Amino acid sequence: MSSSKRAKIVSMSKGKRQSVALALAGSAVLFTAAGAHYFEQSRLAASAEGFDGRRAFDDLRRLVALGPRPPDSPALDQARKYIAEQLGDAGVGVTYDAFAATTPVGQVGMRNIIGKLPGDRPEVVIIAGHYDTARLPGIRFVGANDGGSSAAELIELARVLARRRRSLTYWIVFFDGEEAMDHWSPTDSLYGSRHVVESMQRTGQLHEVRAVLLLDMVAGRDPHFGLESNSTPWLRDLLFSTARRLGYESAFPRRTPLPVEDDHLPFITSGVPAVDLIDFAPFLQGYHHTAQDTLDRCSPNTMEMVGRVVLVMLAELSRRS
Repeated sequence: MSSSKRAKIVSMSKGKRQSVALALAGSAVLFTAAGAHYFEQSRLAASAEGFDGRRAFDDLRRLVALGPRPPDSPALDQARKYIAEQLGDAGVGVTYDAFAATTPVGQVGMRNIIGKLPGDRPEVVIIAGHYDTARLPGIRFVGANDGGSSAAELIELARVLARRRRSLTYWIVFFDGEEAMDHWSPTDSLYGSRHVVESMQRTGQLHEVRAVLLLDMVAGRDPHFGLESNSTPWLRDLLFSTARRLGYESAFPRRTPLPVEDDHLPFITSGVPAVDLIDFAPFLQGYHHTAQDTLDRCSPNTMEMVGRVVLVMLAELSRRS
């Protein structure tokens, strides 16, 4: 610094020197805040990248083309083969959880699909959804959003996660028999998730599950993902804070919480944290469990949004562990 510049600083009054110091300190705070914001946005972008909504939508198109896919049907068997092929091509190990479900219409063969992605540590995060469609007499129900979208979303998430270094172990689980075979009740629904929980309890694996992220109806064109009140509060808060940080507040409105009976319940009742990422719009718009749940109701943009939210949530769960 030149002597003239030093002289000007020395000749300042005490009040002026304090003002300059405060101004410099303020600039440092602003610079630090801007740097932290930039770092946060860069980290979010890196965590969310890789999910291809159009590729997921193509998976959805292929599943819907099979027609109605209720449990123990030839179409669901074809869907299962397609899912397994896609997971295998991505390098994901696939196992089947086959069982005979006792239902109001008799014994029904069901099969969950489990894709496993080992991590550096044994703690497991389950990302799940159902791949069956409801049996609706007299209705050709292809379940584009309800059943198709969750399966397609999981396929693309598996592709992305298979390419990444993983600290936690991920299970990608496609539940069979989520829908009622006759009339929804605690015993006529959620067959696949109930069987997975019972099996994991028997083998002692359930205590390794850190969290369950359940996806249901995740492709709607005008989504309203709701505050599902049965979900574990801290996981639900993580879901909505993640959506807000990514700029998706309009699709995740914080309205009155509503309870939904879904495949997360068997885990919650067994003490495992779980959250249901579910779109309330099909109920509000009146096409839930109707012949109008078709591909034109779905959007690759919504699928990509959900994929990005899930990927950032998984990154946050890894950092918290």
